[in-house]
Amino acid sequence: MNRFLLSALAAAFALTLSFGVAEAQSSAPLPPGVKAVKTSTATILTGPNGLTLYVYDADTAPGKSACNGPCATNWPPLTAAADAKPVGAFTIITRDDGSTQWAEGGKPLYEFKNDKAPGDTAGDGIGGKWHVATAGS
Repeated sequence: MNRFLLSALAAAFALTLSFGVAEAQSSAPLPPGVKAVKTSTATILTGPNGLTLYVYDADTAPGKSACNGPCATNWPPLTAAADAKPVGAFTIITRDDGSTQWAEGGKPLYEFKNDKAPGDTAGDGIGGKWHVATAGS
């Protein structure tokens, strides 16, 4: 029975290793700290702190955020470092206040202030205009 248990654990460990390698090889380039996390329904984007990232339907002008002032208090922008460079489908936009923000496919990326832990998606669907950012969205 112990030999059976050891064999099962070894097989599970090998499967985990091969899954991790396949995942890394198929990943598209991402900005520093951003991760693509597979869920049961989609591959979502998370920020450096592991919190879910969102896109806003009102962001219709390329390279421009429509979420400023009080909106940005509730939906903090995913800021880009001053020396950051675009990577893959990710670009950097300049916000109204002069700060920089990451965007994917032209859509600025945000967190939601009420998400407290990785996996929270409390902002999804708010006002019918906020949506979880998915890889390639």
